[in-house]
Amino acid sequence: MSRRGLIEVQGLSKHFGWRPVLRGLDFLVQRGECVLLLGANGSGKSTLLRLLCGLSRASSGVIRIGGWSLPEEAQAVRAQVGLLAHRPLLYENLTARENLDFFAALYDMPPAERLRRRDDLLGQVGLAGRADGLVRGFSRGMQQRLSLARALLHQPDLLLLDEPYTGLDSAGCAMLDELLAAASKSGCTIIMSTHQLERKPAHANRALILAGGSLVYAGPATGDLAARYRQATASA
Repeated sequence: MSRRGLIEVQGLSKHFGWRPVLRGLDFLVQRGECVLLLGANGSGKSTLLRLLCGLSRASSGVIRIGGWSLPEEAQAVRAQVGLLAHRPLLYENLTARENLDFFAALYDMPPAERLRRRDDLLGQVGLAGRADGLVRGFSRGMQQRLSLARALLHQPDLLLLDEPYTGLDSAGCAMLDELLAAASKSGCTIIMSTHQLERKPAHANRALILAGGSLVYAGPATGDLAARYRQATASA
């Protein structure tokens, strides 16, 4: 593998006022990797994902995504990133179909491709029968399915997922696993925060563990990852 990854993070710190949230993070993520981002509530997982997609600005340090620097080249980075945030970030007064149409237009997708991707994804996430339903009437699980479709819509190089299993039933979890496996197979790089280690994708090959805003483990997501997580966080 190249020593330079799709994601390069050096000395990354983030403070809110006087409160440090991330402390001097250094790591690389190579193209095509599926990385689990682990840590207790308040460890900085969501903050790190927001920094990586350009929605927040670091207090110090360097972030490069695909060779582009943040925040200077945030627009170029966002075009390559699909984000499923902890909140659905959907327009409740639009239908599922209209939400995807709106985001496809933001990504400047050609009309024919927009229609094909929209309808394909609505089918893949199990919402074809509710495509014309207003999002405000959707359950949390249905909103999560639509948010996943939105994140995949423009076939991003990098997929950032913040607790993606939230609100999904067993069928929804299986659907998510299938879509993530397909995205990985196509070469998409995935970083997924989760506290449900029993639900981790089978193809996840690396893990990053945060504790108190520091990176306490960066290595293979193999073996007894739960024990590795307990050990890493206990010693932080």
